[in-house]
Amino acid sequence: MVSRVGVVSDDFRKQVLGYGLTTAQILYRMPDHPSLLQTYVWQNYDLFPKFPALKDFLAFWEEKLEGPLFSVTVAHSKLIKPAELRAIDGVFRLH
Repeated sequence: MVSRVGVVSDDFRKQVLGYGLTTAQILYRMPDHPSLLQTYVWQNYDLFPKFPALKDFLAFWEEKLEGPLFSVTVAHSKLIKPAELRAIDGVFRLH
């Protein structure tokens, strides 16, 4: 049996460093039908308020993809807040 004590996921590590879950709803015009709008939902951990990961994704979109951006709506939430993370000094098991 392999023990997983001490193994921390990258997502949790980012949350402790101040990253929050960022969701962006991207509306873009269809390349073949510019009068139609299509939606794309992007979600990743990012830093508020500068959103470097989202800005990198949008730069990639504008450089490599054909559908021109129409609008981007962003929602952000820190999942771990300072008061919610505290050290414990014991573990109690109840059977």
